[in-house]
Amino acid sequence: MTHVTGTPDRPAANRYVTTALDKPPDLRGPDVTAAFADLFDAHARQLRGYLAGRVGDAAADDLVAETFLVALKRRHSYDPERAPVKGWLYGIATNLVREHVRRETRGRRAGLRAVGRPEPDHGGAVAERVDAQRHTELLTRALADLRDPDRDALLLTSWAGLTPAEVAAALGEKDSTVRSRLHRVRTRLQALLTEEDRDA
Repeated sequence: MTHVTGTPDRPAANRYVTTALDKPPDLRGPDVTAAFADLFDAHARQLRGYLAGRVGDAAADDLVAETFLVALKRRHSYDPERAPVKGWLYGIATNLVREHVRRETRGRRAGLRAVGRPEPDHGGAVAERVDAQRHTELLTRALADLRDPDRDALLLTSWAGLTPAEVAAALGEKDSTVRSRLHRVRTRLQALLTEEDRDA
C-alpha cells in the first residue's frame, strides 16, 4: 500500500491507494510466464536475503530458484483470498529451508559414520552457523534451542520483514497464534540478554 499525502491546496486524506505489487497476481491466467517474471522481480531479492540468513549464501540462490519452481508447480493452489502472495512464497521457502537442513544434517551424520567418527550433538548447529555473522554466541545458542515453528516465526519477521499476519499465512497458522508465539520468544530472548548483561 502507498500512503496518499496531501498537497498544499488539498489536505491529506487518510486513505491508501493500491499499487501494482498489492494486487494479487493472476497465477492461473494464460500468461503465467509474465506473472512469474513479475513475482520474481518483486520478491526474489528480499527472499534471497532471508534464505541466505537461514542457510548461508552458497545454498540461497538454489533455494530461491526452487521456491519459484515449487510456486509455479503449485500455482493452482494459490488463493489470493486466503493469503497475500508474499506470505505464500515465504511459506514455500521456509518449508524448503527445513528440508535443506534435514538433508544437510543427514549427510553430515552419514559422512561421520562412514569414517567411524562419533556424531556430535548438533542441537541446532545449522542455526548456529547461519547466525554467526548476525548474532552473539548467546543468541545463536538460544535460536538453535528454539522449536522450528518458533524459530521460523521469529526469522520471518526479523530477517524477512513479514508482518505477523503474513507469517501466519506463510506458516498456515492463525494470526493470534503467531503473535502469541512471537511475544513468548521475544520475551525469552530478552530475558537471556538481560541475564547475560547482569553476569558480564
